Amino acid sequence: MLGQIINYILNLGAAIFLPIIMIIIGLIFKMPAKRAIISGITLGVAFTGMSLVLDFMFGTISPVAQALVERTGLQLNAVDVGWTPMSAIAWAWPYALLMFPIQIVVNLLLIGFKWTDTLNVDMWNVWGKIFTATMVNAISGSLIFGFVAAIIQIVFELKMADANHERIQKLTGIPGVTCTHYMTFQCTLMAPISKLLDKVPGLGGKSLDSNRLKDRIGIFGENSVMGLLVGILLAVIAGYSVSDTLNVGIKVSASLVLFPMVAKLFMQALQPISDYASNYMKNKYKDREIQIGLDWPFMAGRSEIWVVSIILVPLEIALAFLFAKLGWSSVLPLAGIVNVIVVVPALIVTNGDIIKMIILSILFTPTYLLVSSRFAEAVTALARQVGTIDIPAGQFITYFGVEAPIFRWAISEAFAFNLVGIVSFVAFVGLFIVYVKKAMSKKQLEEENN
Repeated sequence: MLGQIINYILNLGAAIFLPIIMIIIGLIFKMPAKRAIISGITLGVAFTGMSLVLDFMFGTISPVAQALVERTGLQLNAVDVGWTPMSAIAWAWPYALLMFPIQIVVNLLLIGFKWTDTLNVDMWNVWGKIFTATMVNAISGSLIFGFVAAIIQIVFELKMADANHERIQKLTGIPGVTCTHYMTFQCTLMAPISKLLDKVPGLGGKSLDSNRLKDRIGIFGENSVMGLLVGILLAVIAGYSVSDTLNVGIKVSASLVLFPMVAKLFMQALQPISDYASNYMKNKYKDREIQIGLDWPFMAGRSEIWVVSIILVPLEIALAFLFAKLGWSSVLPLAGIVNVIVVVPALIVTNGDIIKMIILSILFTPTYLLVSSRFAEAVTALARQVGTIDIPAGQFITYFGVEAPIFRWAISEAFAFNLVGIVSFVAFVGLFIVYVKKAMSKKQLEEENN
């Protein structure tokens, strides 16, 4: 009977059952019923809006991608749909709702045992753990391994948030907060390279003023203009007529403008719940300095992020075609082409040194193409299984901005007992431990000196 009830709720779709769950969570954290209900409805509106934009984008991009394949012979048949639709696909996974209590319980246990001082109130990015679980499940064939991988990710997020707390506070000037987003896992791999760059003459500090550089880029930094140019470029390569090319350009422009608008609805829905969760935990742990773990946008005021992200766009397109030619990747970056995911960890490890940020971002960009291409088949199969969207035959979808590409690839392959994956994951864990220990030792030394 209980199973039938759960299945009935799940079959309502993400736009219905997730708002119900979020309303319940809000009430648990003593959120007024009115605000909880409004947040829940807003979340449902966000999911519905995402589906509309996604369908619009597919109607534009699928024919272009097919024409590119036929004209160039390159296998760019895996379209990057971005984090918004990917999160909806993850949430529609039958076991997705289990990740909420798992994250909360693991977080509270680690706080209780004093293994972390971070309370992760970033409820929305629970989907990131779901996505990791689905990929591990698909590649290893084990549902249990999928959940084990997700738990490992939850623990790593909290420890990385502890490690980066001081750096993030200096960068933002905001006390009492840190970032629990899994994109920060890349700090583990970027930090040693950043140290090597410090030894290169002329790379010890900022050599460019980021605000001045962004001013020089001007309108090309706007999503609408960038989307128009990317759409036109793709349509020209695909051999479209002038009128069709302009239409593709303006539709791609519209997609890139609308996706962030929908994303704001998700934030509007979840931020009030996060605020109440934060206040609840601060009152509960008055004897300790519990920092609040948030999604990365509170760092978005650093202009270096946007300057470097814009500079990377032409490189991403060039690499996509080069890797397709070499047979390494089949991904067409689109929704995530402004890849802040690689830039934010570079900001953290370099303390905002824009030259080193550019170098690190260029070095790590290929990993997004390779991993998103590896995941394309599994992502497409999952999307078809949950029925979130209709995907044309012969077309694949993927997620270019895969956030923690090396971690996700390594843990997926490790649980599939792939030797290269096992070695890579062990190496990643080793570097992770070294990074966290160094950061925490430095933090402890500063506290003792003060």
